[in-house]
Amino acid sequence: MDDFMGGLVGFVAVVLIFGPVIIIPVAWFYFKFKRDREIQNTLRTALEKGHEVPAELLEQISDPKVQPKKDQDLRRGIVLIAVGLGIGAFGFLVEEDAVVGPLIGIGSIPLLIGLGLTLLWVLRSRHDQ
Repeated sequence: MDDFMGGLVGFVAVVLIFGPVIIIPVAWFYFKFKRDREIQNTLRTALEKGHEVPAELLEQISDPKVQPKKDQDLRRGIVLIAVGLGIGAFGFLVEEDAVVGPLIGIGSIPLLIGLGLTLLWVLRSRHDQ
């Protein structure tokens, strides 16, 4: 019975670790494909009914480069700074010497990325003025 439970725990651990790595990209591609198919069906229906499709809409569909919003870098930067600080604070709350260092190290990655995005927003806003 102990071998079965140990195997079950190992299986569940592997599924919980590697499952999202597979499921998230597959779901993203599926919903992107579904959205594109709905857009094509809508355009096809409009053309069959004799409506003209605006040139701006066709340009936007053929060139999907979406311009980032003005404050998008700032928002992402603040969220990443908060995540990094939260992971670091969790390291201090655990009160185990073997865990504090790695958690602070892991928390410094999103913290520094967030600081970089915030700096990018500052430089970009100064350049736009």
